[in-house]
Amino acid sequence: MLVAGCISYHSPDRDTWATYLGGASFDDMTEVTRVAKRPVYLGAGGRTISMLKQNHTLEYGDKATNDTTMAVAYMSELEFALYDALRKPGISVQRAGSDVVVILVRDAIMELNAPDISSDGADTLKTISRILNKYDACFIEIAGYTDATRDKHGATALSTDMAMRTAVFFARHDIIPERMFIVGRGAARPIAAQDGIGRLTNRRVEIRISPAR
Repeated sequence: MLVAGCISYHSPDRDTWATYLGGASFDDMTEVTRVAKRPVYLGAGGRTISMLKQNHTLEYGDKATNDTTMAVAYMSELEFALYDALRKPGISVQRAGSDVVVILVRDAIMELNAPDISSDGADTLKTISRILNKYDACFIEIAGYTDATRDKHGATALSTDMAMRTAVFFARHDIIPERMFIVGRGAARPIAAQDGIGRLTNRRVEIRISPAR
């Protein structure tokens, strides 16, 4: 009898990725790019924070204040859901202003000696997919990073590959690509020293989740 967590996961062929990621943006997620993406996102059935039914006291008539109150509460719930579900080595959940960031060290989600998602990584990404489908009024930036041992071109290619594999996984688990921003940043923005252990930490995928307004 097979245990579900031990079943190997294989990304689909690369030449099919465009099919899964149609509607995704291959750019940094910023205020400008979120505003530009909003019509496409709404056209694909996306929801904004203001469309949600909230159980919080709001200030009558002040839409900006109401939206901010709703976004803070919504993202706090999302943060706690992710934190409770992702208590695993190599994974952290952090708050960055109104956004939530999930940091996935490469070895926590990828095969050690192959550029694909591991069975444990697939279980982790399924958990994240489930939560992101529940909390669907948000944009998602999926950013890949490497260490500084490769040249710039190689680092960018490898980090983009990690980000795209993660995005394809999400798309195959019902997250609409119109929510996604996908980027490979190579060795930029290290979060640890570029020594032996630090390099393992710098090889990572960061999922930044921002409320859709």
